[in-house]
Amino acid sequence: MSAGEDRASTTAPVGAPAAPSGHPTAEDEVVRICQELIRIDTSNYGDGTGPGERAAAEYVMGLLTEVGLSPEYFESEPGRANVVVRLEGRDRERPALVLHGHLDVVPAQASDWSVDPFSGEEKDGLIWGRGAVDMKDMDAMMLAVVRQMAREGRKPARDVVLAFFADEEAGGVHGARWAVDNRPDLFEGATEAISEVGGFSVEVDGRRAYLLQTAEKGIGWLRLVADGRAGHGSQVNHDNAVTHLAAAVARIGQHPWPLALTPTVERLLRGVADLTGLPFDPHDPQTVDRLVHALGPASRFVGATLRNTANPTQLSAGYKANVIPGRAEAVIDGRFLPGHESQLMSTLHELAGPEVRIEVLHRDVALEVPFEGELVDAMAAALLAEDPGAAVLPYTLSGGTDNKSLSVLGITGYGFAPLRLPGAMDFSAMFHGVDERVPTDALRFGVRVLDRLLQTA
Repeated sequence: MSAGEDRASTTAPVGAPAAPSGHPTAEDEVVRICQELIRIDTSNYGDGTGPGERAAAEYVMGLLTEVGLSPEYFESEPGRANVVVRLEGRDRERPALVLHGHLDVVPAQASDWSVDPFSGEEKDGLIWGRGAVDMKDMDAMMLAVVRQMAREGRKPARDVVLAFFADEEAGGVHGARWAVDNRPDLFEGATEAISEVGGFSVEVDGRRAYLLQTAEKGIGWLRLVADGRAGHGSQVNHDNAVTHLAAAVARIGQHPWPLALTPTVERLLRGVADLTGLPFDPHDPQTVDRLVHALGPASRFVGATLRNTANPTQLSAGYKANVIPGRAEAVIDGRFLPGHESQLMSTLHELAGPEVRIEVLHRDVALEVPFEGELVDAMAAALLAEDPGAAVLPYTLSGGTDNKSLSVLGITGYGFAPLRLPGAMDFSAMFHGVDERVPTDALRFGVRVLDRLLQTA
């Protein structure tokens, strides 16, 4: 079955064996594991401070060794911990699949939250806390499924490299990127990978659709630097670094980036048009906007993938009210579509102007892979076995994942952390947001889908 076909009909699922008497199943364990991971503060401030991932990695090691597996623990720097284990598959002639997650989270300001962000509290059928969706939920699903398989003596269809990385929230320098550069042997024979921010459901015109991530924008974190003539704040100064910088920041922040539909985005919008009956003209911004709006809360994710973006995020200048500084700086979070990096950079240089130079803080590739093939078909079938009648569509992630690092080894990455969500839930707002939370039923749904996928993919 092609990934582009209607997947409402599929063969009946092959159920996983029941766990041996006295042992919990993945569905029994996943909520507890998610809560316990959230309670381990792994905030990543991106500047070398923070608790690191060691405590979470040691917890993961314990869960894996308890069921007879032999994971490898390694640190790129003190406290920046990673865990990898290879599961032997039934067919060892096939290329391996990498199933990976990250253990770090972005910081949370407790005073902004209605619950303690590191409590892992369960209320109203939801698990609350930093990392509940990004991505300790998927980490918990991976661990719960693998633990049940190990207890039951079941092997995945092919070798699976199970990896838990550090530092994804700061570009993966101390996690996936370090592992790829220094321990490529861990991924020997792997050709495909699955990880976060895909496989979640949205409601489109009354029908549930699952968005499978087949592309992600590239990253360009940039510093703008303006130099000028320092002097007394009371004097006329036409070479003011702050003025130069402020003008550049305003031009960049207000720039109307042109519409640019990549193949993945166009295929998504055509799918939405088929589900809704709305017209689609890729050259008409109004029809594009209507289709994006039809995705409900997910429109925030998708809307950011219609064009390049560049948002000012930090400013720094001066040290005293009456001193004009000789230097002013800003940081820009640039995100470029696959194939559009040169357009982003040339436009930013033009907008910055001659008084402001651009320095690259961090750059990483954009990715786009086909919405077709055996793995895509297996992901769709696993979803539809649990939710018959739903649709499966590709989409582009506006952010980035550790699939960027694995791509250096020629590994094709997809976003697939399966969650069946309430139609009104603003899932995109949960990422790096206040009161991050995930439904417990969605976690249990996810382990059923993931177990099925590992048996068939």
